[in-house]
Amino acid sequence: MKRSHLIAIAVVAVAIGILISASSDVTTYANFAQASEKGDRVKLVGQLVQDKPVEYNPEKDPNYLAFYLRDDAGDVRRVVLRAGKPQDFERSEQIVLTGQMNGETFEAADMLLKCPSKYKDEEVYVRSEKG
Repeated sequence: MKRSHLIAIAVVAVAIGILISASSDVTTYANFAQASEKGDRVKLVGQLVQDKPVEYNPEKDPNYLAFYLRDDAGDVRRVVLRAGKPQDFERSEQIVLTGQMNGETFEAADMLLKCPSKYKDEEVYVRSEKG
C-alpha cells in the first residue's frame, strides 16, 4: 500500500473518532418535568425568577451559585451551579443550562446567558468546575 493511502485511512479513522466522541456529548432540550422523568443530562432553557433570592457569597464559596429558574412550561425550580456568578447575571434575558435533576433541584454543569445589548445579542458562557 502506498504511503498516501495509509495517511488517508488514518485521517478518516481520526475523523470518525472525533465524530463519535462529539456525539456522546449531545443532549436534548427539556423542561424540568422532562428532566425529572429522564434522569439524564439535558439542556434547559428558561428565565431567572427575579422575585426569588440568588445565593452567591464569594467570601464563603466563590464557586457556588444557586437561583430559581422558570422553564418554558412555566415551572419554577431551584438551580445550583458550582461556578462563580457571571457579570450582569440578573440582567440576562434567557438562560440555557446543561445538567440533570437531583431531587427537586437542577444541578447545572454549565450555563449560557443571553444578555440584552443595545447593538447585538451577547452570550456569556460559564462552565462548572465540577461538571
